[in-house]
Amino acid sequence: MAKMKKLTDYLFVTVKGICMGAADVIPGVSGGTIAFMTGIYEELVGSINAINTTAMKLLFSGKFKEFWKHINGNFLLSLIAGILVSILSLAKLMTYLLEHHPVQTWAFFFGLIVASSIFILKDIKGWKFRDIVMLAIGIVTGAVVCTLSPTETPDGLWFIFLCGAIAICAMILPGISGSFILLILGKYEYMMGTVAKIVSGDGVPMDFVILIIFAAGALAGIIAFSKFLHWLLAGYHRPTLLALAGFIIGSLVKVWPWSDMVTVAASQYPEIAEMTAPVWKELSAQYAGMIDYHIAGAVCFALIGFLLVTVIETVSTYISRRKNR
Repeated sequence: MAKMKKLTDYLFVTVKGICMGAADVIPGVSGGTIAFMTGIYEELVGSINAINTTAMKLLFSGKFKEFWKHINGNFLLSLIAGILVSILSLAKLMTYLLEHHPVQTWAFFFGLIVASSIFILKDIKGWKFRDIVMLAIGIVTGAVVCTLSPTETPDGLWFIFLCGAIAICAMILPGISGSFILLILGKYEYMMGTVAKIVSGDGVPMDFVILIIFAAGALAGIIAFSKFLHWLLAGYHRPTLLALAGFIIGSLVKVWPWSDMVTVAASQYPEIAEMTAPVWKELSAQYAGMIDYHIAGAVCFALIGFLLVTVIETVSTYISRRKNR
């Protein structure tokens, strides 16, 4: 693993972390892809994998300097600082957009995720029957999980910890978005709202606890699962990618712009914002003809999302080919 020594090197790592954080806030854009594009993916994976039993022995024996060097601490600290700056800066914006412009925002996410699944599948050559089966299993699993999962998931700290552990694993994989995993788990808006309240100064002590628990889950997840995920991709790369792509495709039902008409209606008619789903169903006929479904805007934003991923993936492919020459 390359060890950088200059302060400017670490400042550049922080800038790259800001780019990763921006990607991780948006479902469908992978922070891992940004890390690959900016040339730090291998060092990131190596640094994460260095958090092992040897590192723990150094830490608990008081050899802090050796521990910090072993895990490439300066690199990780610089990267995490950039990611946090980006997430804290964008969380309030995402919360505002989801509340006031839900159709356009979800359409943007929809385009992002469609493009992501296409780019995951484009490298699969020589399709065989078992490949189609793996893809189909992924699609069905994604659709079932999103259809059967409750709109509201538990807010208990144990579930927040679990969300952090699962989402962080996705964040380090090129092509898979940690925010997308939070969407599936029903905690994307919840976590963005929590961060936004803290940034704006409206946070209560519990909001800080939630953020700390989420971070603890992320730390535990990245230590416990990262090696398994990379082993899975190394030993079963093709079926894993097919299953992941299928899961993403099946999960599109979760981000369909008009899947939650209560939210769509509430963004235009604040007086029904507090209505529950059963009440909304009773009044749907009354409001149905009055709601602006923003179809044209949704199409435009979906295309923008699709093109954004296309540009990112094209640049990533170009950089990869340049390196392999």
